[in-house]
Amino acid sequence: MQRAAALGAALLAAAASASPVSARPMGADEARQLLVRTGFAAMPKDVAELSALTREQAVERLLLETRTSAVTPAPAWVREFIPFREIRSLPADEKKEAQRREIVKSLELRGWWLREMRDTPSPLTERMTLFWHNHFVSSQQKVRSPVLMYRQNVLLRRHALGRLGDLLHAISKDPAMIVYLDNAFNRRGQPNENFAREVMELFTLGEGHYSERDIKEAARAFTGWSLDPDTGEFKFRRLQHDDGSKTVLGRSGNFDGDDVLDILLARPETGELITAKLWRELVSPEPDAEEVRRIAARFRNSGYDIKVALRGLLTSSALYAPENRGVLVKSPVELTIGTLELFHVETGDLMPFALLTAGLGQNLFAPPNVRGWPGGESWINSNTLVVRKQFLDRLFRGQEMRGDPQVMMAALRGGGPGIRNPNKLGGAVQRRFLQALTDIHFDSDRWMSQFAVGDQQAVQRVVLAVDPVDAIGPGMQSMELIRALTQDPAYQLK
Repeated sequence: MQRAAALGAALLAAAASASPVSARPMGADEARQLLVRTGFAAMPKDVAELSALTREQAVERLLLETRTSAVTPAPAWVREFIPFREIRSLPADEKKEAQRREIVKSLELRGWWLREMRDTPSPLTERMTLFWHNHFVSSQQKVRSPVLMYRQNVLLRRHALGRLGDLLHAISKDPAMIVYLDNAFNRRGQPNENFAREVMELFTLGEGHYSERDIKEAARAFTGWSLDPDTGEFKFRRLQHDDGSKTVLGRSGNFDGDDVLDILLARPETGELITAKLWRELVSPEPDAEEVRRIAARFRNSGYDIKVALRGLLTSSALYAPENRGVLVKSPVELTIGTLELFHVETGDLMPFALLTAGLGQNLFAPPNVRGWPGGESWINSNTLVVRKQFLDRLFRGQEMRGDPQVMMAALRGGGPGIRNPNKLGGAVQRRFLQALTDIHFDSDRWMSQFAVGDQQAVQRVVLAVDPVDAIGPGMQSMELIRALTQDPAYQLK
C-alpha cells in the first residue's frame, strides 16, 4: 500500500510539473520507445499501461520501481572466496582442476546475471548495472576471481541509480577494480599510475582535462589502497600510503584517494562526460551538446543524483523524435534477453546464452579492455551478423533447438579463455549445456493469440522499432511471420 501511494504521489507531481507539450498521453509508439531504451523488450501489456501516461509520469513510474539488489538467487559459491595464493601453491594437476572450476563458476555467474536481466521486475536497474559495468571496467580474465567479480556486480547494482559520488568512491575501493588496475602495487615511493590515469581519462573528466603531472600526483594519493589476500576485502595499508602534499588540478594538500575523487567530482567535465555517455546509450549515437550541458548541470547541482540525469534524458524530446527510433544497434545481451523476454521463450539453464553473447562479442564480466565494449555499429560485422541470424532462425524454426551442434559451436566461438574448447569444461558441464538446449521452447500459437487474427501490423509494431527493410507478405501467419520479422535487418535495431 505504501509503495502504491508513493507511486500515485510521484505521478501526480510529474503531471503537475509537465509542460503543455508533454502533458498529453504518450501513446503506444512513445511508450514502446521508452521501454526498449530502458529495458530489453517492450511487452504489449507494459506498452498499454504506459501509453495512457504522460512522458513525465511514465518516467517517474520507471524510476520509482528500480531496485538495489537482484531477485535471482546467486550461486552458493559466491560466499566462498578462495585466496589467490592457495591456487598458486597447488601442484600442477590440482591447479589445472582448480582453474577449470573457476572457469565453470565464471560461466555460472554469466548465466546468473542473464537470468536476472530476464526475470527482474526492474529492467532499468539491470540496464544501468550493465552500463556501469562497461564504464567502470574490470575483467575476470585479469581479476581471476568469480567471487570478486560477483561482489563488484552487487556493488554496481546497489549504486546503479543512486549518487555518482557514492558509486565512484565505492568502485575505487572495490577489490576487483584494485586488482584490475594494479592499485595493489601502488605504494609510497613506487607509485603505480594505472588507476589514477583511468579514473581521470575514462571514469570522470575525459581526455584533455588533466595533465600528466595531475596523474602522477593523484597516483600518490591512492597509494596504500589494497586488498586483504585472505578475504578479498578492501584494505588500507597505512605504511604504504604517501601522506605528503600533492597538487591535483590546481588544488594542493595532503590528499588521500577520497580527496582526489572529490576534486574530480567537483569538475563540470565529470557530469558532462557521464551525461554524454548516457545519451549515447539511451537516445542516439550523436549527443546534442547543448542538451548534454543542460542536463549535466542539473545532474551536478543535484549532488550527482543519477535519477536526475536519467529523468532529463528520458523526458527529452530527442528520445521520442521519429528520427531517433531504430538508430541504435542492439547489443548481444539486448538481442538475446530481449528476444527471450518478448517472445516468452521457455528456458532452463541460461549458460548457452552466456556463451552466445560472448561469441557475439559481449562476454559478460570480461570486456575487451579498460575502455569496455565500444558498442554501436561495432556490434555488427559479417561474422556476428551471421551468428545473430542463425540464432534467431533456429530459435524460431518451429521446433525446439534440441542440442543443435551448430548452435553450440557458434555460441562457444569467442567465449573466452578456457572455454573455446568445450572438452575443457568437463563432462558434467557439457551435459548441463546439452540439457539447457533441449529445455528451450517457443510456443508460437500461444504467443500469437494475443493479437487479432490476421493483424500483421500489430505484430510488427511489437517486434520492430521501425518499418521492416524487406516487404512482409500479406498472407504470412504465425511462425512464418515471426521468422520474417526477426530475420529482417530492422530487428537488430532499437
